[in-house]
Amino acid sequence: MSTLQDPLLPSPYTPEVTRRVPLRSTRFAGPIAVLLLALLAMSLVRVVTGAQDITSAGTLAATLTLAMPIALCGLGGLWSERSGVVNIGLEGMMILGTWFGADFAYVTGNAWLGVIGGLVGGLIGGAIHAVATVTFGVDQIVSGVAINILALGMGRYLSGVFFSGTSGGGPTQSPQVPTFKPLRWGWADTTLGKLEQHHWFFVSDVGGLLRGIATGLTVFTILALLLVPLTWFILWRTAFGLRLRSCGENPAAAETLGVGVYRLKYAAVLTSGMLAGLAGAFLVNFTGIYREGQTGGRGYIGLAAMIFGNWRPGGMLAGATLFGYTDAVQSRQGATSVHALLLFIVILLGLVGIYTFWLGRRLGGVLSIVAAALIFVWYQTTDSIPTELVTYTPQVITLLVLALASQRLRPPAADGIPWRRGQGT
Repeated sequence: MSTLQDPLLPSPYTPEVTRRVPLRSTRFAGPIAVLLLALLAMSLVRVVTGAQDITSAGTLAATLTLAMPIALCGLGGLWSERSGVVNIGLEGMMILGTWFGADFAYVTGNAWLGVIGGLVGGLIGGAIHAVATVTFGVDQIVSGVAINILALGMGRYLSGVFFSGTSGGGPTQSPQVPTFKPLRWGWADTTLGKLEQHHWFFVSDVGGLLRGIATGLTVFTILALLLVPLTWFILWRTAFGLRLRSCGENPAAAETLGVGVYRLKYAAVLTSGMLAGLAGAFLVNFTGIYREGQTGGRGYIGLAAMIFGNWRPGGMLAGATLFGYTDAVQSRQGATSVHALLLFIVILLGLVGIYTFWLGRRLGGVLSIVAAALIFVWYQTTDSIPTELVTYTPQVITLLVLALASQRLRPPAADGIPWRRGQGT
């Protein structure tokens, strides 16, 4: 008896599938090893510099909270660009998510409906971008910039209409809105708290990491975290995801195999908008209020996290966590902790340089080691970082990471290229 086989799915009898099976057992070995190595380096820096806050539970809880909006925007960018549509309008969609999330939560007095409001706001922005780029073929960059500008004006106008005259509200902010309460775990403050207070090498740092995760969780945070593996499963383990990714690689070939390219591009861009809107609702839930400008460019940093992660959910989450951590450190302890992080950068660059040199890329290895030496001199000859530089630490880290990661990036082949039906025939 013959069985139906999706033409876009590889045959189960091909050698390629057979070769991949043994690798699944070691899929997570690399990321776990990197995480442990980074935690060991951070623990060493903490012991040497005395900057206890760089691995404290408070910093790590703040990292989790600050990374989530960036990660959600990064997921939004990943959905859109995997279908071949560049979406730099994530910032504007996030702004719409903050306003609608605050409005729905304020009017109904329900935090969950605030989440729904964020989805609605992002969906509006995603629909505008999809109609402009997919249906009418408008330049994708121009459309994204227009949405960012439109969202700023729309937020100011709607706030003036709906929030002016309310208690605590006005043209630039909403009244206080209901939020989700943090989940409390008794063992986190007792067992892990005592372990952290001993300041033992590595062991206390692990305790601080676990306690920070436990104390920084809300139901909304858990929901946002689950969207990362869910995205991976849908895009890389389903026929729907394979078809969607084929639209970003070769839409003409996908069309010849019967894939509805327009339909899938629409689905991807609308999903992208909803994820960005959800990021806006997360910000409102964190602060308990909508304020003009509260996104602070996180939509753009989310795009940077997506590029850092090479258009994959796991790498994107790592990038978002890095940016969230630098933001948490500079906002909690400022120049002192940021100065201690210079030593961590020295260790990181030194290890990268040695590994690169070992791979045979001698020029890259030498440059990394020289950079590590220069930063070490900076660390030794100063006691703090200028306040102006501390404030922009997340943005500086974004630029450095993108510069270092640019050599290994592989975007979807048809990303950003306009496509019309029948173009490949």
